[in-house]
Amino acid sequence: MKKFDFNAKRGRVSRSALIIQLVFILILFLIYIISLNVYYSDYNNYSHNNSSNKSNLDEKKFNILVSAENKDLEDIILNYSKSKKYDVAIEYAGTLDIMNKINKGERYDSFLISNSIWSYMIKSDVATVKDSKSTYITPVIFGIKKSKAEELGFIGKTVYTEDLVKAISSGDLKFTMSNPVTTNSGASAYLGMLYTLAGNPEVLTEEMLDSEEIKSNLKTFFSGLERTSGSEDFLTTSFLNGDYDAVFSYESSIIEINKVLQVRGEEPLYAIYPVDGVSICDNPFAYIDHKNDDKKKIFDDIQSYLLSNECQALLQKKGRRTWYGGVNNNVDKTVFNPDWGIDTTKYITPVKYPNANVIRLALNLYQNRLRKPVHVVFCLDYSGSMYGDGQRQLVNAMDYILTDKAADDFLQFSDEDKIDIITFSSGIEDTWSTDSGLDKADLLKNVRGKSPNGSTALYPAAVESIELLKNENTDKYNLSVILMTDGEGNVGTAESFKSYYRSITREIPIYSIMFGDAKESQLNIIANLTNGKIFDGKEDLVAAFKEVRGYN
Repeated sequence: MKKFDFNAKRGRVSRSALIIQLVFILILFLIYIISLNVYYSDYNNYSHNNSSNKSNLDEKKFNILVSAENKDLEDIILNYSKSKKYDVAIEYAGTLDIMNKINKGERYDSFLISNSIWSYMIKSDVATVKDSKSTYITPVIFGIKKSKAEELGFIGKTVYTEDLVKAISSGDLKFTMSNPVTTNSGASAYLGMLYTLAGNPEVLTEEMLDSEEIKSNLKTFFSGLERTSGSEDFLTTSFLNGDYDAVFSYESSIIEINKVLQVRGEEPLYAIYPVDGVSICDNPFAYIDHKNDDKKKIFDDIQSYLLSNECQALLQKKGRRTWYGGVNNNVDKTVFNPDWGIDTTKYITPVKYPNANVIRLALNLYQNRLRKPVHVVFCLDYSGSMYGDGQRQLVNAMDYILTDKAADDFLQFSDEDKIDIITFSSGIEDTWSTDSGLDKADLLKNVRGKSPNGSTALYPAAVESIELLKNENTDKYNLSVILMTDGEGNVGTAESFKSYYRSITREIPIYSIMFGDAKESQLNIIANLTNGKIFDGKEDLVAAFKEVRGYN
């Protein structure tokens, strides 16, 4: 009789059981995967439906993109829209940013910008712009303290652009203005100077930009620029908070500044209109066609209201010219005040703007050759809380600033610029410098290689940044500090910084970028003391660095 092998039998049973178990596990796993797919499919459908609903809700609004300089017109637009029960949403941006937003495909129904020249830069394959009409005009002119204007012999005299250049060349006139590469008022002012110094040609050409005489005169002109601003609003704010003799800006902005100076009992600005040419901004309201008849009707109605006698009268009260022949003897003299040099009784000679390509070349020429060089200190927080995502975002932001990427926005450094970088945590850690804005590779390498650690010596870092600039030649350089922090300063005190800053008797603005858990109240102390500004980098640190570069 054959002997039965119990061990072999047990082995076969064990292997069968194992196979059954594996098959069972595999089935469970497949069921799990299928359930996940169903779940995420439902979730995605839900998310898509929610997004679609959100999109549909947005589609019900009439979305207007408005240049920041026209923010004071919000009440006019919204009050009328509410009276007609239109659901209107307004978003503000710089005029040049508006063009970028539209060209990137961001969806709006209309825009109100400061100058028609920029609408020609909208890509026709991205957006169809229709029915653009000017809502009002405002010239870009010089406002000079009245006593300074008298000293220069500009009151009661016919003033030419050349007279302004001579006053600047002799050191008798310094001024502030908005940045030509980030703002409409700055760009319009610059293009006007370029046109008149070129001899008021029929057409401003690329070849004229190569003229050494024109470039020399423009460089002389910009040598008198004490401070640039990245927005028209802040130009007004910084002028009123600072000690400056002149501003190159919209006539309407000079009127607003004088209203404040009048209340303060201080000396007003006197408006100067060079007779050989002034830039005129026409502030068009235009429709972006998305084939929506209902929205087109809303646009037509709002535009008709903006051009109505009722609304035009409201615009005049805000210092906007609503007449187009140049002369108006029946204006409100408390707004268009002749004692401020505001003259509505004479024709203004408008400059002729060049085509889009010449404008781009001119902006690059300004950034690379004509503007007054800057000496800027980047003061970067490398405290322990920056570890990980914070550090990556900071490196990305500095990668934008310190490479050719900035040239896409006309924000590149030139060979005449000076750059310092300070890093801080529990104290001041590193100081890296270059005397040429084109020699930045080592700076970026150092930024990339630095590791976060320690506490946040915010106030000592602010002191150190000012220390690097306090003896710089301001006839040659414009000075500024860009301070980035992601936390609450816990080393040093606000009082010690205040005491130090007041002792230097020189205005050096500190522009702070909030990130992470930065404490706004601390940064406000620094901004108010130095006539600076705070930028929010919590959502997009690169965008914040990009914006702040327009201020120096």
